[in-house]
Amino acid sequence: MVRRLKPHVQVYPNLRAETTALARHIATVARKCVRERGVFHFVLSGGRTPKALYRLLARRYRETFPWHATQVFFGDERCVTPADPESNYAMARAALLSHVPIPLTQIHRLPGEVRPLSKAAASYASLIGPLPSRRGSASVRFDLVLLGLGSDGHLASLFPGASALRERRRTVVAVPHAGQPPYVPRLTLTVPALCSAREVCFLVSGEEKAAAVAASLGAPHAEDRRLPANLIHGVQATVWFLDRGAAVSLPRQSWTS
Repeated sequence: MVRRLKPHVQVYPNLRAETTALARHIATVARKCVRERGVFHFVLSGGRTPKALYRLLARRYRETFPWHATQVFFGDERCVTPADPESNYAMARAALLSHVPIPLTQIHRLPGEVRPLSKAAASYASLIGPLPSRRGSASVRFDLVLLGLGSDGHLASLFPGASALRERRRTVVAVPHAGQPPYVPRLTLTVPALCSAREVCFLVSGEEKAAAVAASLGAPHAEDRRLPANLIHGVQATVWFLDRGAAVSLPRQSWTS
């Protein structure tokens, strides 16, 4: 059994403040990774919440972030074309990737348009490589995984109670039926793939997410598969960046800032 570290919960007045803090944190982690290992493996989140973060990284950190040594991956994707407005890649490209000097060969999108879905999942799994062993530095595949949280408690395209949460061997799976709009099939990294990150950062905003945040951070059972976020943890750290709305149902003593 791998010892799980207690998550750090950081609460800020609003989305702008938490986004500013997270952008600064990501840049610091990226520089440290490149300084120590020559590369930064960064997994992006989809959805609406991280758009402001991506725009800030593109604007404020365009010249000071080690884009030349960054490898970008995606936590999940809707099974649409890469130009579709529902595509996570399209959002990240418009807000961030097309504005920073990162080589195109270092952007690894999930091929949501490929059929059958099993072929698309296998293709990305081959790119990522096999699951790492849980021994020392070999336990790390990614340096930082960015995740959001839905009001229903889902993250990436791992929905509460879904069979994908039980996957322990594959790194990427197809999700034929999404639990929330848009109701299109998805591709998603699995629990063990996400947990192969050196650090996992959650970015959650809004009072409509408060119940899901409180349930995830206050879950009584460490392997409660009804709560996907309770299964996800970084090898070295798990940090929750929240605004006051998202944190309103948490006891203040659980905050670390």
